[in-house]
Amino acid sequence: MINEEIRESKVRVVGPDGEQLGIMSSKEALELAYDKNLDLVAIAPKAEPPVCKIMDYGKYRFDAAKREKEARKNQKTMSLKEIRITPSIDTHDFQTKVNHTVKFLQSGEKVKVTVRFRGREINHSSLGAELLDRFKAAVSEYGSCEKPPQLEGKNMSITVSPK
Repeated sequence: MINEEIRESKVRVVGPDGEQLGIMSSKEALELAYDKNLDLVAIAPKAEPPVCKIMDYGKYRFDAAKREKEARKNQKTMSLKEIRITPSIDTHDFQTKVNHTVKFLQSGEKVKVTVRFRGREINHSSLGAELLDRFKAAVSEYGSCEKPPQLEGKNMSITVSPK
């Protein structure tokens, strides 16, 4: 509540510099704030008597929004990158996928490695598990696997998180 919205008869007033100005009527406090071209803001309306501060409310709101924006900018969002491979992947292609995964892990991203089975390849799901174990061993220096390989439909996957 600010200025005329404050309906209490007596309020404890804090000055713009933080000094205590004492208990006075809300009318006197409002006049004091207007004399300084500032606003009277209720900062603890549940206290007995309510505590009000004389401040520039527009500047206070601007600074609060600026602090909130800065906090949002500095927070790190965790995203999940996905690497897809097939059971019949060649060694060079495998190494390229490992290099991409290492780059993602070094930048702090989680990586989901998925083996896609097409057609009758699903009958040899053990090949996919071996491939994922090999992949896990190749990136073990940079990340750790959260759980063993899981078969979900025609895909088998692991999630690797950075160390």
